[in-house]
Formats: sequence, structure tokens, C-alpha cells
Amino acid sequence: MEQVKLLGSWASPYSVRVEIALKLKGIQYEYIEEDLSNKSPTLLKYNPIHKKIPVLLHNGKPIVESLVILEYIDETWKDGTPILPKDPYQRAMERFWAKFMDEKCLPEMLKLCYVSNNEVKVNAMGELHKLLKLLENELIKDNNNIFGGYIEIVSILITYWLGVIQEALEVDILKKEEFPNICLWADKSISCSFIKENLPPREKLLAFYKNHTKPLILPN
Repeated sequence: MEQVKLLGSWASPYSVRVEIALKLKGIQYEYIEEDLSNKSPTLLKYNPIHKKIPVLLHNGKPIVESLVILEYIDETWKDGTPILPKDPYQRAMERFWAKFMDEKCLPEMLKLCYVSNNEVKVNAMGELHKLLKLLENELIKDNNNIFGGYIEIVSILITYWLGVIQEALEVDILKKEEFPNICLWADKSISCSFIKENLPPREKLLAFYKNHTKPLILPN
């Protein structure tokens, strides 16, 4: 019998990505909540390099980093709904935009949340605005055609978490009049049952960020 365990955190979009993928595939697994302020010996043992969640344990073998885990799940459990598209070009495009969100958008979001220097936070907000414009233009150009299950799972960072973060900071980043396509895409993505049913409650997540983020003061 296969053993599948997930070391994660309920407030992490990376951990939630993996849970969505596991449930989409119908995989039975044991979820282990990690206290990231007091990391368990199990987490440190199975992810000694980054010491981060999520970690997927499949028959005792660890797989780390959410994007890697999603591909592993798709390749290991081929039955059920595919996560990545079969077409090589579409698959490449989804991988590209997934990395764009994690490597470009995420650092600016982290600055917004956790950096104390207000000038850095304001600059991060401006940079994030530019990055979102690139994503908005891509959605216009391709009419959403390149975006499927994989990128919808990955994009909860933008389609769900960013909305909560901007409310916690009391700023308006993702305005519908500026980003109509992202906002429409977000509404459609979050309404998908396999995503909606596995997202953390919004009010609970909002309370978490209000408690952990540092205030942002916009210039007059």
C-alpha cells in the first residue's frame, strides 16, 4: 500500500497547491501541519537544504518545492484529471508563467507583507503593479487559452492570496478597471470546485495576515 504524507502549513499557498493537486487526482494522503516558528525534526530531516514546506513524502521518499511536487504528482499518478497539458508548447508556457509568479511576483509580495522600511514597501507595490500588467497583457493576447489546470493551481498566489494581502494592508493593488482580465480570470479560477473547496477560509487567512503583516503607508 502506498504511503503519501504532506508536511505543510494551512496559510501557505505552496502547501495548498499540493493539497489541491492531490485531491484533484483522488490520492489518499496524511496531512501534517508544521509550526514554521518551531520546525519539526521530520521537516528538517526531509528538507535539510531549504528547511521549508511543502514536503511530499511518497513511500518515505521526499519531494520538495511546490512546482516540482505538482509535476511529480501528475507524472506518478497518471489516472484521473491531468494537471499539466499534453501539448508541449502549452506545457512550456504554463511552466514559464508559473515561474514568473513565483520568481517575480512573490518577492514583491513578501516585501509588501514583511519588510519594515516603508519606502521599500511602496517600491515593491509599484514593481508588482508592473508585473501584473505583463500578466494582464498576456491574458489579453492569448484569450486565456494557455491557462489550464496547472497554472490555475499555481496562480492561487495571485487569484486568492493577493486579494487577502491587499485587504490586510488596506491598499488597492488589483483594481478591476486596471486589471479586468486578471480579475475575471481570478473569479473563474476560484469558482472551480476543485480549487474553491480546498482554499483556506478567507476570514481566517485575512486575520492571519492582519496579525503578521507590517503596515504600508502610501505617500500623499
